[in-house]
Amino acid sequence: MVPGSEQTSSLPGAAAIAPGETGATGLERSIASQVAAHPGRSGIVALPDGLDAFAARMHLARSAERSLDVQYYIWADDLTGTLLFEALHAAAERGVKVRLLLDDNNTSRRLDAMLAALDAHRNVEVRLFNPFRLRRHRWLDFLFDFARLHRRMHNKSFTADRVATIVGGRNVGDEYFGAAEERLFVDVDVLAIGPVVTAVADDFERYWACAWARPATQVLEPVPTSHLLAVLDEAATRRRSEPLAVAYAAGLSASTIVAELVSGRLEFDWAVADLVSDPPSKVVDRAESTALLPASLRVALGDPEHTLDLVSAYFVPTRTGVDALIALAGQGTRVRILTNSLEATDVTVVHAGYAGRRRPLLEAGIELFELQRLSAQRRRRRGKGRFGRSATSLHAKTIAVDGARTFVGSFNFDPRSARLNTEMGLVIHSARLATQVTQAFDEGVLAHAYQVRLADRGRLAWYERRLAGPIRHDVEPGTGVGRRTLVRVLSWLPIEWLL
Repeated sequence: MVPGSEQTSSLPGAAAIAPGETGATGLERSIASQVAAHPGRSGIVALPDGLDAFAARMHLARSAERSLDVQYYIWADDLTGTLLFEALHAAAERGVKVRLLLDDNNTSRRLDAMLAALDAHRNVEVRLFNPFRLRRHRWLDFLFDFARLHRRMHNKSFTADRVATIVGGRNVGDEYFGAAEERLFVDVDVLAIGPVVTAVADDFERYWACAWARPATQVLEPVPTSHLLAVLDEAATRRRSEPLAVAYAAGLSASTIVAELVSGRLEFDWAVADLVSDPPSKVVDRAESTALLPASLRVALGDPEHTLDLVSAYFVPTRTGVDALIALAGQGTRVRILTNSLEATDVTVVHAGYAGRRRPLLEAGIELFELQRLSAQRRRRRGKGRFGRSATSLHAKTIAVDGARTFVGSFNFDPRSARLNTEMGLVIHSARLATQVTQAFDEGVLAHAYQVRLADRGRLAWYERRLAGPIRHDVEPGTGVGRRTLVRVLSWLPIEWLL
């Protein structure tokens, strides 16, 4: 028996759904009165905690009666990836129509068999976006077809019965959901109900139907339907034998978000929410610039007048972006930016694209913060996180404007997101959510990030807050000469357009 069935439900409040029900689904009935009481507005709940974010996805998978439309850039072959695969399979066994759209850049040979097995189910269809032709030697594909393959689908959404969806920055993998041993990502999603869900579902449809979403049967070697349970059971058994899985299951049991959602006690923030999303044709550079996410995001967020709090794991503003931010600061807008420090980033070359832009931003009065790499020792000392063995990196992408509007989504503020990859997210017109982002800066960032400042003779200095007083670092903290030299060399190369 695979997890997701009634007998093995491990999440509080995971409801058993009777197959064959007509009319409104259980999800629809559970939210109908709340949606009706807030016409034109969507219910939003922020999911900053990885365990809650995973529990919410599992609940949607287990509660769906008609459809699950799932779209991701990365789906890892690990504990959380396997559990969600099982949940999708269990839904299909109940008669739910499951559609899984994955970018092919981060699938693996081992994952190919799992995807083919799922696709063989009568109620599951898998498609791969911009797939590789050579499954075993992908580097050869990159070598001879780089112009096509370096453009990817970075979108992330999980939609059940077209009535509830999760959108944000998380891929599917242990490091995004608090289950990894070596690295945890600080990230944020939102759970949404109401009108914006229709927009997300319709956006999934246009990606699903586009020419670059190829059916798995055209890409993967077929796997017999009878092989599906064996593949899932073998993977699940292997994953559950790992010591961390026991601790993670206990953490899930302690999560209350599902019980609150099922009981109607989960407090939604009711606000106007707009979907911003790239057209699929961006992947072949055929979309008009006015149709791309940066343009629609600018319109939806409006021009900041008082404050702009920007969080981006991979922040490469380019000269144009620097000029725009400097102009905002010159108009009196308080601009604060949080990104990864060099010690925390998982993509050193991206840091090289950002590092050279710090000085002009600081000279304009813009406040820069870089998240520390919270090692196991630091996390234990500061009481952070459920699993103290993991280090922490930033992966979130949010903007809060004037304490009134917030963007949450997949869009990194870098050239790759702006020009090459497809992206999506929600702009939420909510003072409450925008205030939460601002409070995260005021209360959390200062304690766990270096503030970068200009020191003597225009040099940079990194200030770390400690109880005994701030500590100044005159070179990038937590790094060696070799890595700092690598960043300097990379910054000289003409590769910013790829970052």
